[in-house]
Amino acid sequence: MNRTLRAVLALLTSVAALLGLTTAFAGAAGAAHPSAGQATRYTMTAFTNSSESNMYVYDSPDATGFTLRKGPAYTPPSGLIRDPSIFKHTDGFYYLTYTTNWTGNTIGFARSTDRLNWSFLYNYTIPVTGLTRTWAPEWFIDTDGSVNIIVSLTSASTATHFTAYKITATNSALTTWSAPTQLSGIGPNYIDTFIVKVGSTYHAFTKNETTKYIEYATASSLTGPYTIRKTGNWAGFGDWVEGPALVPLDNGGWRIYYDGYSAGKYWYSDSYDNFATWSTPTEVPGLTGFIRHATVLKETVSGGVTLPTNTTRSLQSVNFPGRYAAVRSDSLGYIDPVTSSSTTAVKQSATFTVVPGLADANCYSFRDSSGRYLRHWDFRLRFDTNNGTTVFAKDATYCARPGTTSGSVRLESYNYPGRYIRHYNYELRVETYQATDTFRADSSFTAVSPWA
Repeated sequence: MNRTLRAVLALLTSVAALLGLTTAFAGAAGAAHPSAGQATRYTMTAFTNSSESNMYVYDSPDATGFTLRKGPAYTPPSGLIRDPSIFKHTDGFYYLTYTTNWTGNTIGFARSTDRLNWSFLYNYTIPVTGLTRTWAPEWFIDTDGSVNIIVSLTSASTATHFTAYKITATNSALTTWSAPTQLSGIGPNYIDTFIVKVGSTYHAFTKNETTKYIEYATASSLTGPYTIRKTGNWAGFGDWVEGPALVPLDNGGWRIYYDGYSAGKYWYSDSYDNFATWSTPTEVPGLTGFIRHATVLKETVSGGVTLPTNTTRSLQSVNFPGRYAAVRSDSLGYIDPVTSSSTTAVKQSATFTVVPGLADANCYSFRDSSGRYLRHWDFRLRFDTNNGTTVFAKDATYCARPGTTSGSVRLESYNYPGRYIRHYNYELRVETYQATDTFRADSSFTAVSPWA
């Protein structure tokens, strides 16, 4: 774990304890990784730099490394499919809403059973007099079950003075809608408003079209009044950015994706403190520079990979099968060669007990023969004695994702989603996912019979 961030977290924990507050940051309440036999799936829908009339569908087990599932997956019968937003309805279907054109007063709808094959439903005319542009519709499902769309509207002669409106489905088939209601406090000249609800508070992330920054607002009602809380480069996202979209992570954090359209980049960043601060923005591996204005749907599905717990195993490198994760006398982790003729000490150094994760029992921790745990420190893997702190538990917890070969796993850091255990120059580190075959192989291990 980064030393500066560790110090900040320790200070926040101490302050919270003094004030009698919970030390669990607001995020996905009660968040935990799915149990055995289940997995998290993040589905991304996006249009691309190369086509604003075709939608591509990707998915990911970790919200970081996305795989193309179909592209193009949907082309409307006419017009565009900019800003496609996806959700899964109670009827079991997936639904899209999207921007149909640069000008006009309609948004589009499509439906799918499998996220990959879509059928056009209809274009809906927003009943606001004089509309010239109807952009960036985003689904918002409230805690009362109501299905809403937040859409940016303007009656100006140019693409300016947008304001955010809400429409609500008035039937379960999503074919009739309430009259539009303006979101008080957001506008004028705000676009791409994306809302999430945590507890009783609505949190809005919206682009200020004047300054080109993503701003942050809160309200106690979906329609407001919203109070703008953060402006300028408050989160380090930079300017000339748009299209914010948020999803909860399994470890309780929130991830925001956004479009750095001026620089031709696509970014994500994470927050664990009620949206107050955000991690350094990272380009979405393999997709940055190609996708535009995506949304991401999180689901729990069957499948996933597991490791046997409370058993001893050795972790064999997939691309260096003669080497195994091991601890040396300096307490640091490596992949070392082990053979049947190796000494007992060498075999013991490459043998660990796999136990339920210290921070999440649906993930994993690894204990050596002396009782120390595999944890990261400044992103280097080492073995340390458990000091009983929350920070240590998170540092020593890793969540299993599918590896590159049958039966192999990749081990994602619990408190740094998107970072994986991988070997580099035979040293074990936790490094940010890279969309390369080399990284995927370097970060894949097979749990095999123990050497000792």
